[in-house]
Amino acid sequence: MDFDVVVVGGGPAGLATAMRLRQVAAERGAEISVVVVEKGAEVGAHVLSGAVIDPVGLDRLVPDWREDPERPLETPVTEDQFLFLGPAGGVRLPNMLMPGLMSNHGNFIGSLGRVARWLAPRAEALGVEIYPGFAAAELLVEKGVVVGVATGDLGIGKDGKPGPNFTRGMELRAKYVVLAEGARGNLAKKAIHRYNLDYGREPQKYGIGVKELWEVTPDAHRPGLVQHSFGWPLDNATGGGSWLYHYGENLVSVGFVVHLNYTNPTLSPFDEMQQFKTHPLIRETFEGGKRIAYGARAIVEGGWQSVPKLCFPGGVLVGDAAGFVNVPRIKGSHNAILSGMLCAEHIAEALAAGRANDELTSYEEAWRSSAIAEDLKRVRNVKPLWSKFGTFGGVALGGLDMWAAQLFGTPIFGAMGHGKPDHECLSPIDKVKPKTYPKPDGVLTFDKLSSVFLSNTNHEEDQPSHLVLSDPKIPITHNLPKYGEPARLYCPAGVYEVVYSDTEKKTDPKFVINAQNCVHCKTCDIKDPAQNINWVTPEGGGGPVYPNM
Repeated sequence: MDFDVVVVGGGPAGLATAMRLRQVAAERGAEISVVVVEKGAEVGAHVLSGAVIDPVGLDRLVPDWREDPERPLETPVTEDQFLFLGPAGGVRLPNMLMPGLMSNHGNFIGSLGRVARWLAPRAEALGVEIYPGFAAAELLVEKGVVVGVATGDLGIGKDGKPGPNFTRGMELRAKYVVLAEGARGNLAKKAIHRYNLDYGREPQKYGIGVKELWEVTPDAHRPGLVQHSFGWPLDNATGGGSWLYHYGENLVSVGFVVHLNYTNPTLSPFDEMQQFKTHPLIRETFEGGKRIAYGARAIVEGGWQSVPKLCFPGGVLVGDAAGFVNVPRIKGSHNAILSGMLCAEHIAEALAAGRANDELTSYEEAWRSSAIAEDLKRVRNVKPLWSKFGTFGGVALGGLDMWAAQLFGTPIFGAMGHGKPDHECLSPIDKVKPKTYPKPDGVLTFDKLSSVFLSNTNHEEDQPSHLVLSDPKIPITHNLPKYGEPARLYCPAGVYEVVYSDTEKKTDPKFVINAQNCVHCKTCDIKDPAQNINWVTPEGGGGPVYPNM
């Protein structure tokens, strides 16, 4: 099938790209054929965010969205709180100490998945074709130029052979391919490697965000309250923090982020999240409430220094695939939409000039003088300062740097580097104090498997694993003795296990992959110290089906 533009990913960045292309086409009386392929069973199924949303992108894409009675964002932020937590108490930081960019005045609390579900029919009304349940598994490359994508075959058995329901994947050919897969996307990773797009950039950095959605009692609900914290249960050397967002009908989004440059291989981000909820200042929100949804995803944290080159022969990167997340604001959806629109306008110009399958260098040049660049440049040192000086020193210095950027137009510390990639940051297990976590009570704290159940995750069992080991021996021969095999802990879905023939004596260890549990967070692909785990797309439609997360 031939199109002018193929967009991979039906999140905010991909849908904004497609919609803006059709808007420009209508303005010019031209025809631009656009298709969006989405690996989730439906648009929004794989979208997960906090989310406090800066509406600047949505305002530009759909200026009258606030007038829609079914608008996806309904709860404006009414109060900002910043807390530093210790084991038994905490301190609220005065808002006047926070740089202006940290204010959420004018922003909305809601579900980014709902935003995507709201955008999809409007994209279709503009003439965009959307194919949910189709995973783009391969870049089509001819003579070094991307000419389209191929969706994955369906009906391949675990043995790698076609089964009775085998269906060959489709070739979707295009003049330009837009990769809008989110953080650590399968095709974006391949394109960055093939075309050396990260040359001269700092290593991309990541966090893992674990989120739950709760229905709380009316007395505990404070619509419009945005609460962020850092400190306990993480130690000073481990970056991360939390959020509580009150919105909708007695809904509270609670999440916990751990920066993936942590050093202790016995740390479990999932269990840090569970422990966080037991804090005296936090648990009262959830007393008498009910957990109704769960999910996790990787968060791009490298910022300005780590954004790769965005164009390559025949294609471009947008949104989280490009690394456009503002870390201290914990926001990226506004930049995702803005980058999609910017990219679309440059693709439309190229198509109008009769071009195809070349490099959109004008897009690469334009973003660096855009609002996206301004958003990232002024916070570019927050992440490296936190990594270098820990939570106490790093947060203070990061705040000072943001104040300088706000008052004088430039940060104090120039442009700092990130250092090592996240997979190189673990210490050997015999060099750390092992962490232990209390057992879940099933009321406030939970285990991984009951949590995965709430994510509605499902994969066809008779298919090859989408978690591919380059060397099947490494987990037991290398990772287990040196790091205690950290995959069993950093995975928030219980995908990885080490099982023994004799549990007490720990004899004959085997590495087990429960791929059917995978919530597509990509943490294993990022954090594995041997870089031995390669996350590839499973059959289309597999994975979580998040209900407006």
